[in-house]
This record gives sequence, C-alpha cells and structure tokens, in this order.
Amino acid sequence: MIRNKVVIVTGASSGIGYATALKLSKAGAKVAAGARRVEKLESLKNEVQKGGGKILVKKLDVTRKEDCDSFINLVTETWNQIDILINNAGIMPLSFFKNLKVSEWEQMIDVNLKGMLYCTAAVIPYMITKKSGHIVNISSVAGRIVFPAGSVYCATKHAVTAFSEGLRQELSQRYNIRVTCIEPGVVSTELPNTITDKSLESFVKSVKEMESLKAEDIANAIIYSLDSPHYININEILLRPLSQEK
Repeated sequence: MIRNKVVIVTGASSGIGYATALKLSKAGAKVAAGARRVEKLESLKNEVQKGGGKILVKKLDVTRKEDCDSFINLVTETWNQIDILINNAGIMPLSFFKNLKVSEWEQMIDVNLKGMLYCTAAVIPYMITKKSGHIVNISSVAGRIVFPAGSVYCATKHAVTAFSEGLRQELSQRYNIRVTCIEPGVVSTELPNTITDKSLESFVKSVKEMESLKAEDIANAIIYSLDSPHYININEILLRPLSQEK
C-alpha cells in the first residue's frame, strides 16, 4: 500500500517527523520532507539515501502559505504525484495563561493550526482531481484533555482534532480521501525544550523522567493507518505511555 507512494512530511527535521520519514522510506515510499532546519533535513536525506530510498528535502516554514504552496509545487514537478500528506509540524511552549506569553500563543496558532491548514489547502486540489489521497494530522492527547498551563496548546490541538473530523466528513465519501488524526501522549522528542515558563521546570523534569513513547512508536501508528485496506478509513489513533494517567 505504501510502496511507490509519494508522501509529504512536515516538521521532518527531528522527532516524529524524522522517524516517520525514515520508516516510510524503508517501506518503499518516495518522501518529500520539509522543515525549517535545513542541516537536519540534509542528515535525514543522507540516511534515507544510504538505505537506497528516494527523498526530496526543502526548507519549509509552515506559517508562510507561500512556502507551503511552493513546497507542494516542487513535489508535483519532481514526481508528478501526491498520495499522502502528514501534517506533523508542531510546537509546545506551554505556559500559564496569566504569564501572558502572547508571542508564544501566536507561534502555536501559526504552526500547529494555520500551518496544517496551509499545507492541506495546497494538496487538496490535487487529491480531489485524482479522487484519491490520505491526510494524516498529528494532534495530541491534549486535543481531548485540557490541563493547566496548556490552555492555548490544548486549544490548537482540539482544533486539529476537530478539523480532521470535519475534513473526513467533507472529503472521504465524496472524493475517496482518507483522513486520520493521530493523538499521542507524552513522546520523547524536543517539544518540551520549547517551554520557557520557569514555573514549569518541575513539570518538564517529570516529563523527561517518564518512560515516554518513542518517535518510532508514533511512526508505526501512522504507517498502520496508511497501510490499512483501501476501504478502511482509520479516523483516530490515541496512544499513551503506560505510565501516563491523563
């Protein structure tokens, strides 16, 4: 199901995006990887090519619609095909709302929500014309459960989950476009490093000490949804570490 498919992965320079791009390549997909950190993308490219895989990398800032459009155009020009979009780019600078970290709120909304909308908008015309495709949005357990210091982050992830369901209702039956929302619990990635609120230092420490999910675990969940039979639309996958209560 995955072999020879063209898969676009955003936020591919580390964590879930990096692990997913590698696994997709090993499964025989052609991978288009975008992220802001070009040097990390080059490392991914080298690793994929050493394994005999096909990969295209490009600097991508998902908060800029023109970046998203040009990235998708490059993919179609290179391979004349788009089968799967994985909206993975995301940030998590948690903070207590009373601390008024407005610029961080804006960043989360721009990356986690608007970036997903821009990339989806760029691929939808192609998928509708082809009447085929699969969109995977990376949400979070925070898209279901709200917690202190996570009000804005949770709001963005609730939006990702809601958007995924709305997209499914609009596109799946009419255009044969599958939609999957992946909702991880705590994953061992760089996300906690973006937290600047000093009052959350103990929280960050506890998260880093937890036996968390690995990025590869989320990549496996993504591939499970992609590799399901064509008549199955796996809409949601929620996975947590065994040690995570909420």
